[in-house]
Amino acid sequence: MKIIKRNGSEAAFDITKIIVAVSKANKELDERQRLTNEQIRTIAANVEGACVAMGRAASVEEIQDLVEKQIMGQGAFDVAKEYICYRYTRSLARRANTTDNQILSLIECNNEEVKQENANKNPTVNSVQRDYMAGEVSKDITRRILLPREIVEAHEQGIIHFHDMDYFAQHMHNCDLVNLEDMLQNGTVITGTLIEKPHSFSTACNIATQIVAQVASNQYGGQSISLAHLAPFVQISREKIRREVEVEIGELGVSPDEAQISKMVERRLREEIKRGVQTIQYQVVTLMTTNGQAPFITVFMYLNEAKNEREKRDLAMIIEEVLLQRYEGVKNEKGVWVTPAFPKLIYVLQEDNITPGSEYYYLTELAAKCTAKRMVPD
Repeated sequence: MKIIKRNGSEAAFDITKIIVAVSKANKELDERQRLTNEQIRTIAANVEGACVAMGRAASVEEIQDLVEKQIMGQGAFDVAKEYICYRYTRSLARRANTTDNQILSLIECNNEEVKQENANKNPTVNSVQRDYMAGEVSKDITRRILLPREIVEAHEQGIIHFHDMDYFAQHMHNCDLVNLEDMLQNGTVITGTLIEKPHSFSTACNIATQIVAQVASNQYGGQSISLAHLAPFVQISREKIRREVEVEIGELGVSPDEAQISKMVERRLREEIKRGVQTIQYQVVTLMTTNGQAPFITVFMYLNEAKNEREKRDLAMIIEEVLLQRYEGVKNEKGVWVTPAFPKLIYVLQEDNITPGSEYYYLTELAAKCTAKRMVPD
């Protein structure tokens, strides 16, 4: 004889399961209220007979209804009450999906799957836990509602891997090529605040990191920016610094030649480029976005993106400073210089930097030196 399980599949009728279930309810009572072992076997046998009489496979719920009636038929109403409670408790346990346990294990920091899932997230940090908790809910909804059953089954069997299920329930997109040029040149809005075109290179770097943080908080996956979009602000800073230098010289009442003025301007400009690049590096590695991790960002360094030769030379200065700072690394909590996880750096080879003696070959040498010391194995 067959029965129909709750998931719709068939299984062989097993009378011992009825005996076990009734016995559990029976043990909850005082001995004087209990059924005898013979009465329990009689109840099970009567239920089996009733199922046979149906002439078809009975469902689990139908069998449990029959058990209740048979217990009450024995006059054991207290046992019937305990059996009904047992049945209800089991029903609650079935309805409680694994999401509950997953979330509780996140809070207790003992979910090993989550700990090993993403090296960029620290599961002991509150914001990370909140993101993971939301992710578990998203996974549950995605598995039960959003994905076709055959996709879920293939994923669970390891035939395919459905990536980013923890974000799939929301209307989010994955990975961005950030148009810094548009936002820096024409202004942008961040959390309802108008951010106008910056008036210096260092300010442009600061705004760029804020844009990176906002993008990271509203998507999942990585993002890429190009240093070429920051290059035009080097000239803006150069002109601003020159005006300041000329005012200072006028106040001192001296008359330096043009070469001396240009040397002072370029020295101060280099310092500003250093500060701006440092802002990007330290902001990126210390920012904590709403999904509990540092922005997964790639920085593109391509000289031929510059719009003219002056801008190309300015871009070369930025690239050089980025490589120098990456070569140096950042200090960890113990004061040891280490390789930062982000940003990832992409340096592009082209005609005027690929052969010895070419104009920008010094950058390629620096990039190779940097790679040898600071390459991240990912």
